[in-house]
Amino acid sequence: MNFLSFSKILKVIFVYDEEARLNLFELFPSLRSFFANRRHFALVRTFGDIAFTILILAGLFGPQDPQRNAMLFISWGIWWTGIVLSWFFVGRMWCGFCPFPGVGRILQRLGLSRAKLPSRNINKYCAYVATGLFALIIWAEAVFHMKNSPLATALLLLSILFGATFLAVLFKGQAWCRHFCPLGKIIGSAATLSILEFRADHEKCRGCKTFACKKGKDGIPGCPVYLGAYAARNNLICLVCGHCIPLCDRNSPALFLRHPLRELIINKGRYLTCTYIIPFLLASQIARFIQEKTSWYQAFKESLFSSEALAFSFVLAFGFVIFLFITRLGTELFTIYEDELFGRFSPMVPVLVPLAFTGELVYRLEYFLHEAGNFPPTMGRQLHLSFLENLFFQIPEGLIHQFLPLVIIPGFLGAIYTAYLLAFREFEGLVPKKNFVIILTMVCLITSVYFYFARLP
Repeated sequence: MNFLSFSKILKVIFVYDEEARLNLFELFPSLRSFFANRRHFALVRTFGDIAFTILILAGLFGPQDPQRNAMLFISWGIWWTGIVLSWFFVGRMWCGFCPFPGVGRILQRLGLSRAKLPSRNINKYCAYVATGLFALIIWAEAVFHMKNSPLATALLLLSILFGATFLAVLFKGQAWCRHFCPLGKIIGSAATLSILEFRADHEKCRGCKTFACKKGKDGIPGCPVYLGAYAARNNLICLVCGHCIPLCDRNSPALFLRHPLRELIINKGRYLTCTYIIPFLLASQIARFIQEKTSWYQAFKESLFSSEALAFSFVLAFGFVIFLFITRLGTELFTIYEDELFGRFSPMVPVLVPLAFTGELVYRLEYFLHEAGNFPPTMGRQLHLSFLENLFFQIPEGLIHQFLPLVIIPGFLGAIYTAYLLAFREFEGLVPKKNFVIILTMVCLITSVYFYFARLP
């Protein structure tokens, strides 16, 4: 890669231009070869299947003492933190490698599936169900203190595996991933902030009559989530799995580099998934910070018969209502939220997406940084390798809480810039300046809350 290509990459990422994109398959032909060769994905998926099988078995049958079972840090520290980091860089590409549909794919190959498409009602209501399932996961994680329970963590992984397998028996492809996976919905919502997008060249698609990228051909199944490259218009659904590349004889699918705010500005909070997932994600982060870092929460819990379930449920529900209110108020302040062709949209949602992303990253990173030094000794105790027990280290508490606020700054700047682009470019002349000031004030208040909790030990 020469200097000119490198400068183009930097310009696309850091200078907002809705039309500016770079086709990475043209810039790096070997990247296209990697996606086109399905063996590469099969190898990665096989590794993931084996790793998750080991994690589940370690949680079910391994030591239940958190200091003697490394699966906790691998699950909550490495895996989940890695997924959150991947949102910005590769969008939903994790979903292309995800091990949870593995058993379902095997059953489908054995003919143990109805091979039917999901009904319209599933398409209509799946966003509500997926949001509810994600809420249940966050609630269970906090109430049952899953980061300290190998058994509870293993049961959570098993429940997701069961959901993916059950839907694979009922429907063709990966219906769970397309419609109901709570992790998929949150990853899809956050992937709207990704610097990558997988799209088709519609000029090359023009005149295509086979739609092989969606339907498949020569015994090779089509898009696992019934989308097809030609229909991938956002990052909410596409798994970035590259399954369509060898199916297309027009060389249409491509991986593009883009500005991270591009999709947020284009969609303007149009999709129902983001409308509920983003406020809930923000509320869940604040609720978890309150639960783990404040003394008044413990007093509040005692007033509710020392019930973690009641106390956390109340705080979570209250926070969700607050952030829904902020979303609706911000949308009203933009003054334009419906179009005859575009339909209804919520422009405050894309403003909050960068904060939701960085907020989740801060929460997961804090756990990772605190527990990283315990990982070698824990692994040593579990595997009876005494030399690993001597590799304990500790990242200074002060350093952690100086670093975490820095992680929030890109999210804050992204939220401010998104609000500016919407107010003064997309809706030029339609948003009163006083309304814009109120929107910025809300963003600053939310950010200050994150700063406050990030600084608390």
